[in-house]
Amino acid sequence: MSPSATPLLSALEPRWVVGGLAFAMGLSVALVAWLLSRAAAAVPRQDRLWLDAPPPAYRIVWWPIQWVAHYLRALLPERQQQACLGQLRLAGLDYALDPAQFMAGRVIWGLLCAGFGGWLAGGFALAPQWPALAGLALGAFFPLAWLRDRIQSRRRQTFKGLPFMLDLITLCVESGLNLNSAIAQAVAKGPAGPLRDEFARLLRDVRAGKARSEALRELASRLDLPAVSNFVTTLIQAEATGMSLGPILRAQAEQRRTERFAQAEKLAMQAPVKLLFPLLFFIFPCVFAILMFPIVMKFIGAGL
Repeated sequence: MSPSATPLLSALEPRWVVGGLAFAMGLSVALVAWLLSRAAAAVPRQDRLWLDAPPPAYRIVWWPIQWVAHYLRALLPERQQQACLGQLRLAGLDYALDPAQFMAGRVIWGLLCAGFGGWLAGGFALAPQWPALAGLALGAFFPLAWLRDRIQSRRRQTFKGLPFMLDLITLCVESGLNLNSAIAQAVAKGPAGPLRDEFARLLRDVRAGKARSEALRELASRLDLPAVSNFVTTLIQAEATGMSLGPILRAQAEQRRTERFAQAEKLAMQAPVKLLFPLLFFIFPCVFAILMFPIVMKFIGAGL
């Protein structure tokens, strides 16, 4: 090799290195994209014709949730799946999500919040590790908190609307309708809410061929309220013994109304106790500061 070619090669070597690195990176990105496309193509499409729509937060990222749930379903223990399914049933979401999809939603939202936390920290020139970890924990915990709040809200609405729904059923039964027709009329004329939805599901189960006693027990299991369980047990026993349903339903409605009034009185008596903390630590200090400010300013002006 001539001496004049040596500087030329030394000048071209960095270009070769950069070109080789760029080619390797492009090949790696293409390989990862191909693997992801193959993994996504292997996920079967779910038939949701007879299922409810997912919640809005899950609907936004539904396709990634389906992909992650497909591979996560085999890794979840059966006990954990049953526990999660029980919580979804209490929330009225067992026909909208399965346990794997709910867990996949926690994973997806955790990763999204972690990425947002890291990006936000980078915008403020901060270390991205802790904001990303905080976003990951927040995104993974939020679906659990939302599910718990939804269960409590459904229980409150059910407990509040049960006496009125029982009054409608009692009125229809005493007018000469059978129990199924009375429940259908209560569903058609009753106020919207989780209780009406659950009674509509009860009717669907009965029309599908399920025994009414079994459908009623599943209703009590889904709502998981002592008032509903008591009503279902009394109704099944009355049907088994051939008793008249009108007086029993009217007594149940009156008892549920009494329980609702007692619960309202209990919450009203708890309100003053719950107000003590904000009164002592937030409201009273502000009031004292406002009252003492003119007095302190007079003392300062007087030179005392």
